[in-house]
Amino acid sequence: MPQAGQNPAATPQTQTAPPQAAPPSGAPQAQGQAPAQGQAPAQPQAHAPAQSAPAPQPAVTQHAPAQPQAQPQPQPAPQVPPAGRLTPADPATAAAVAAAQARAAAAGAPGQAPAPAPGPRPVAAVAVPGVPVPAAAGGAPALRPAGPLPAAMGNFPPAAPVRQPVGFARPRRRHWLALLTLVLFVIVPTGIWGWYLWTRAVDQYTSTTQFSVRREEGGGSIDIFGGLSALGGTSGTATDTDILFEVIRSPDMVRRVSDQMDLVGAFTRAWPRDFVFAYDPSGAQEDLTDYWNRQVKVLLDTNAGIITVRSSAFTPDDALRVSQAVLSESEKIVNALSDKALQDATSLAERQLFKTRDELLTARQEMTAFRIRTRILDPSADLGTQMEILANLQGALTQQQVALDQLRVNARAGDQRIIQAEQKIEALNRQIEEERSKFSGDTPEGESYASLMQEYEKLAVDLQFAESANTASRVAYEGALQNAQRQSRYLAAHIQPTAAQKSLTPDRPWLLALGFGLTFVLWSIAMLVYYSIRDRR
Repeated sequence: MPQAGQNPAATPQTQTAPPQAAPPSGAPQAQGQAPAQGQAPAQPQAHAPAQSAPAPQPAVTQHAPAQPQAQPQPQPAPQVPPAGRLTPADPATAAAVAAAQARAAAAGAPGQAPAPAPGPRPVAAVAVPGVPVPAAAGGAPALRPAGPLPAAMGNFPPAAPVRQPVGFARPRRRHWLALLTLVLFVIVPTGIWGWYLWTRAVDQYTSTTQFSVRREEGGGSIDIFGGLSALGGTSGTATDTDILFEVIRSPDMVRRVSDQMDLVGAFTRAWPRDFVFAYDPSGAQEDLTDYWNRQVKVLLDTNAGIITVRSSAFTPDDALRVSQAVLSESEKIVNALSDKALQDATSLAERQLFKTRDELLTARQEMTAFRIRTRILDPSADLGTQMEILANLQGALTQQQVALDQLRVNARAGDQRIIQAEQKIEALNRQIEEERSKFSGDTPEGESYASLMQEYEKLAVDLQFAESANTASRVAYEGALQNAQRQSRYLAAHIQPTAAQKSLTPDRPWLLALGFGLTFVLWSIAMLVYYSIRDRR
C-alpha cells in the first residue's frame, strides 16, 4: 500500500525501460541521454514525493553470471494502462516483471552477458514502502522462491488524450440562411395560397348521376366464358361502358353539351376573380376540353359496368344542367350504338331477302309472259283436256267399228247403213289424227305442245325455287331481327341528376396541406442539392 502523501498511481508500471550499463562511479547519468537501441524511451517523471529508500535492483542468482549493477534510475511517472491490458496485482510481481524485461533487453544488447536460462529462480526481495523486508545472514536481503516469470510483455501504446467536452451548438450564418429560405419559399407561399383559397376561390356545387348500359336478355354460356376472360384481362373487344366512358371525356361530348346549353358561360361565371378555378373565356376548344375533364369527373366500375358522372359548376343549376345534358347525350349514343349493332346483325339476312325477292319477281314475270304468248293459262291442264278429247274420240271410233261389223254381217252389200257407218269411222279417224297432231305437230301459233310443256316446266321449277328461297330468306330475316331486338342496348339510369344544396369544392384544408407539402418537399430537395455541392467543394 502506498504511504500517505504518495501518489496512488506511482506504482511501478509494467512498461519499463531496460537498465543501461553502469556509468563510472560517482558520475551521475545525463538527463538528456538518448536511450539505447531497442530500448523504450524513458517516460517523463511525475512530480511525486520522494520515497523513503530507492528500490534496489534484483540480485542475480548463483546459477547465472554476475551482471554489473546499474546506478539507481529515477522512477518514471506511472501511467494508467489502457483498458484491456493486464496489470500486476502486487508490488512483488511488478518487480519480477521489470526484472524479466531487463534481462531480456540485456540478452539482446551486444557486449552483454547472456540472459539466464528460463525456469524458476529465487528473486530478491524488493523494498516496498511500508512493507518490512526480511534480512538474511550477513545483512543481505533474504531470497524467496518465486514462480515462473511471465513472458516479456511488449510496450504499451501511450494513452489517447482525452478531448475536451463539446460545448453547446450555436446558430451560424448558414443556419439563418436556411431558415430564411424556409420562410420565403415555404411559409410565405403557403400563406398566400391559404389567403387565396379563403378569400378569392368561389364555391362550386356538384351534381352526380350514375347509369349503366344494359341488354334486354342476359348472355348465354359463351358470354359467361367471355366474362371470365374479361376478368383475366384477355378480352380483346371494348365493352359499351368503355366506349361511353371515352366518349364522355372527348371533345365530341363537349360539343354536344354546348349545343344544349351555354357551357362556356357556366364555366366562366367566377372569372376573373377566381382565375385559378374558373375557365378563361379566351381559350380554344382544346382548352375547354381540358377544363371539361377537370370539372366533369367520370368514374368507371369495370366489374359492375356502372359509370358515375360528377359535374361541378359555380351554381347548382349549372351543375344540374350539365349532368342532365351528359345523361341525355349518353342515351343518344347508346341508342345509336344499338341501331348500328341491329343494322349489322340484320344486314346479311336483309340482303339475302332482297336477292330472293328479286329472283321471285323475275320468275313470275317470265311465267306471265309465257301465258300471254301461248294463250294457255296452264299447259298441263290444257294437255289433260286434249288427252280427254282424244280418248273420247277413240271410244266413239271403237263403237262405230263394232256397229259396222254387225251391219256387214246382217245387211246386204251396198246397204245405206253400211255406207254411213264407214263415213263416220273415217270422220273419227280424221279427228283423232288431228288431235294427235296437236301433241307432235305445231299449234296455230307455230309451237308444239312438247316444246311448250318443256318451257312451262322450266318456268314452273324456277318459280317454285324462287318462292321457296324467298320464304326461307324471310324467315331468316325475321329471326335475325328478333334476335337483334332481344340483344338491343339501352341506357339504365340508376341515379338521376339532382341539384346540390351545399358546396363541397374546393376542399380548402386539403388544398392548403397539399400546397404546403409540395413547397416543403421542393425546398428540402433544393437544400439537399445545395449542401451536397457545398460538401464536395
